[in-house]
Amino acid sequence: MTALSIARSRLGQVSWSWLGVAPFFVFALMFLILPTGFLMVGAFQDAGGNFTLANIAHLFQPSILSAYWISIEVSAVSAIAGAVIGFFLAYAGVLGGLPRWIRPTLMTFSGVASNFAGVPLAFAFLATLGRVGLVTALLVKYFDFNLYSTGFNLLSFSGLALTYLYFQIPLMVLIMTPALDGLKRDWREAASILGASSWQYWRHVALPVLWPSLLGTTLLLFANAFGAVATAYALTGSSLNIVTILLYAQIRGDVLHDENLGYALALGMILITGLSNLAYIWLRTRSEKWLR
Repeated sequence: MTALSIARSRLGQVSWSWLGVAPFFVFALMFLILPTGFLMVGAFQDAGGNFTLANIAHLFQPSILSAYWISIEVSAVSAIAGAVIGFFLAYAGVLGGLPRWIRPTLMTFSGVASNFAGVPLAFAFLATLGRVGLVTALLVKYFDFNLYSTGFNLLSFSGLALTYLYFQIPLMVLIMTPALDGLKRDWREAASILGASSWQYWRHVALPVLWPSLLGTTLLLFANAFGAVATAYALTGSSLNIVTILLYAQIRGDVLHDENLGYALALGMILITGLSNLAYIWLRTRSEKWLR
């Protein structure tokens, strides 16, 4: 066999299917892997490019630790609330016996709302629940009730968590709907034949099967909120000390400008969100074994 025929034989064995996923790998390399590597290197450099651990040490300053803690609290509150509300919405749409048009409508809205964030979302909430927002004005006009007299403030911790729920709840619906679809009817019928009530079925069969999906999706919601920056910055500005706004101030600000400290802040965020996503993937894998 000649060298030319050998080369042709090897070329024929090459799978051209890889060309279909090549754009994904290029995109991941350019916009995920390389930027992450750049941040990791910059976190251990000073302004002159020399190796230093000072940026990591600065992460333990009280103001920075406070920013991380507030971000964790906002993310946890919005994740837990979004998971609970989203689960019951998904349950109503899949197993609640509602009219058939409810489910496709709910899924369509969830697909749009889960990606609605940033400045448009912040403006929408300001126009709705701001001090002169539509809902605020209607409550005063028709019910003589001033929402802000109760201590509510949209530009605060509770206001930001409420805003995050707009995209957290739909994301929970999108992820939990396939999991609820995976509950086999045979399990429910077998439990009923054995004399189990509806509560006993959910307590001993359905919830143990769904628990990895529930917990994993909650972790995903946490990571989703923890990394949000545009919505928080557009809504609260610098009035709320969360880590994403502090990071933005270090990299792009005029007063707190320290790019390498910003890289260290980003590295801390990558570690937190990375652990959350890894836990989600592990739990998702466990749940899929049950739902096959």
